Amino acid sequence: MTRLGIFGGGQLAQMLTQAAISLGVETVIFERSADSPAGRLTRAELVGAWEDAALLAAFAQQSDLITLENEFVDAALLAHLEVQGMPVFPSSATLALVQDKLLQKECLCAAGLRVPTFRRVDTPEAVQTAAQELGFPLLLKARRNGYDGYGNVTLRSPDDIAPAWERLTRGGSPLLVEAFVPFVRELAVMVVRGRDGDTRAYPVVETVQHHHICHIVRAPAAISADEAAEATALAVAAVEAVQGVGIFGVELFALADGHMLVNELAPRPHNSGHYTIEACVASQFENHLRAVLGWPLAPTALRTPAAVMVNLLGRRNGSVGRDALRAALTIPGAHIHLYGKREARVGRKMGHITVLGASLAEAEALALQAADLVDV
Repeated sequence: MTRLGIFGGGQLAQMLTQAAISLGVETVIFERSADSPAGRLTRAELVGAWEDAALLAAFAQQSDLITLENEFVDAALLAHLEVQGMPVFPSSATLALVQDKLLQKECLCAAGLRVPTFRRVDTPEAVQTAAQELGFPLLLKARRNGYDGYGNVTLRSPDDIAPAWERLTRGGSPLLVEAFVPFVRELAVMVVRGRDGDTRAYPVVETVQHHHICHIVRAPAAISADEAAEATALAVAAVEAVQGVGIFGVELFALADGHMLVNELAPRPHNSGHYTIEACVASQFENHLRAVLGWPLAPTALRTPAAVMVNLLGRRNGSVGRDALRAALTIPGAHIHLYGKREARVGRKMGHITVLGASLAEAEALALQAADLVDV
């Protein structure tokens, strides 16, 4: 039986493990802290710093190939494993390009893809210079380790620069700035690319954010066929530009003129693709496994006219009760996923709900109704 090592043990690794069980694949979880959602699903779990040489060697010894559930693994660790002969997907070269947002943007630009105007900034004075060129508002971003709005600050005046610089550089990451994009909606496309280069895209979806965290995903996005085709082509080209293998989440901005910009890539399963578990012929998790294992890719088509996913974001701080989802189970057609996180925090992703329907409005109404009944 194939043993797939996964860096990380959160909900993405949990759902990868669930898909792996159906395919007869064992998973080996390497997480920095104990009692992870994915770690509870496997007998093979290592806990400790990813940089620990002994643990890293044990991880490699127990795995036939390695993937990841987040982009916070240092690419040098993946390169070390590759030198030892371990297959790693996505590769260290791909991760090095994607996990640094400046390098990612430079790579996409070099491939001729449209992205927000950006500048490297090494000092607060460089931010001021960029603001004179690009104007306010302006987005200041950490080049590494940012997610769900962490690592980003919107600058609205020169007075915002100094405190934002102090806050974002505290984490040790260098920064970049991006021009503010007056988008009309945010879109996302899950793209899966196999080891042989075979590439397939899931439907274009619209994402709705709540305090910079994905809250609602509508599949398919209510856009024209031409807009969907452009978004899909951009997403596929972005993944090919970084020579990705596996599933990638590609976030895009839709502009008023009907064109798109690539916002960011995620080299892993993505929140905007969770709807695929129930709504598509094969989920993003199954197709990621197929891709990294070198197996044939599965179809990515929707099995329903419409699907809406709502994230279950923590509404309070405290432990999760045993009956947290009991009331929501009364809503017919609500597919509820709780991630098994012991503690809820305000804004923390605790799970998600997907509803299939004849229309987006019908599916969204039921999904929101069910989400309101989950006690997290």
